[in-house]
Amino acid sequence: MQYIQRQLESGLQHHLDRGKSILLLGPRQTGKSTLLARLSSDLTLSLASPGTRQRYEKNSSLLIGEIEALAKKTKRPLVFLDEVQKVPTIMDAVQDLIDRHVAQFILTGSSARKLRKGRGVNLLPGRVVSMRLDPFLHQEYAQPIEMILTDGTLPGIVQEREATDREVDLKSYVETYLEEEIRAEAIVRNIGSFARFLEFAGLESGNIINLHGLSQEIGVSHTTIASYFEILDDCLIAERIEPITQSLTRKKLTKSNRYLMFDLGVRRLCAGEGRSLSRDRLGNLFEQYVGLELIRLARLKTVSTKIRFWRDPDGPEVDWVIERGGEYIPIEVKWNDRPSRQDIRHLKVFLKEYKKAKKGYVVCRTPRPVKLEEEITAIPWQQLSETIDS
Repeated sequence: MQYIQRQLESGLQHHLDRGKSILLLGPRQTGKSTLLARLSSDLTLSLASPGTRQRYEKNSSLLIGEIEALAKKTKRPLVFLDEVQKVPTIMDAVQDLIDRHVAQFILTGSSARKLRKGRGVNLLPGRVVSMRLDPFLHQEYAQPIEMILTDGTLPGIVQEREATDREVDLKSYVETYLEEEIRAEAIVRNIGSFARFLEFAGLESGNIINLHGLSQEIGVSHTTIASYFEILDDCLIAERIEPITQSLTRKKLTKSNRYLMFDLGVRRLCAGEGRSLSRDRLGNLFEQYVGLELIRLARLKTVSTKIRFWRDPDGPEVDWVIERGGEYIPIEVKWNDRPSRQDIRHLKVFLKEYKKAKKGYVVCRTPRPVKLEEEITAIPWQQLSETIDS
């Protein structure tokens, strides 16, 4: 397959050039190995390999001696450690080597759960730059929007030409990788209930989460449902979006989170949906796609940027809100190509409610930007990055 340039690359190279080590996380098949193959390492170790993993599980300090020997031949070697979450205790050895300037590392992983939850696990605070590799952004690999909503944007899947091949690969991803990852990490005892939860997580992706409702549907406690969502978050399979809850005039703003499955193709297979989607469903998925794209664009920014949402159960709601430096940029998403003033009612309410919000956007399928009011513009979805850069 043709190599696709990733937006992350310049930032990653910048941090390497200034001598920093990097923790690069991302779901499987987002292209971490392909990206690193373009860099020249002095040593590459994959802890996904049973033999390699068992070697360091028994004695993680072996790594220190091996790299000290390598450093005698190559000054401060660059070392790649793949799937580092498989042996969390190896992080102590990595810290020692970083602190003594013996080596520079790129540590990769497809799950943060063991790194976050393990007792005494060393997360190397202040010693590594944390980065995230996500599925393709539109700027990296342009596709028709209908294909994105159906097949998602995982590099290894969307570059397959045949729809039948993409379907087979998505099915394999859901049926083998998701269950395999859960089993391998011994996270869930009742695999059956978790498999049923995955179906509902796909169907409910993008909605306000009702833990008690899902508990009744699946037949496990609401605390178990909450732990399942935490698993998806830790394993990088879902994105958690927090609401804006502060307001001078509104007392009933939604306080529950929204969750988005990280890839719309994986979401569809989890939900058991076919390739033929209704217009209403396409509109809902389009909103989810815009949210995912905003989250990924925000991660590339050096200035802290968060994506949130705003909802009053008794009235207006705004699909997505960019929060940066104490200011808000509200965004409405519409599955149409002829934006009108009818589309901006809730944006106007939001701009009136929050004085630090100076402008808003409607993201839709218009071929060109359209000024709807002085502070509100409709833009093509292909130009979504302008909302983050504005």
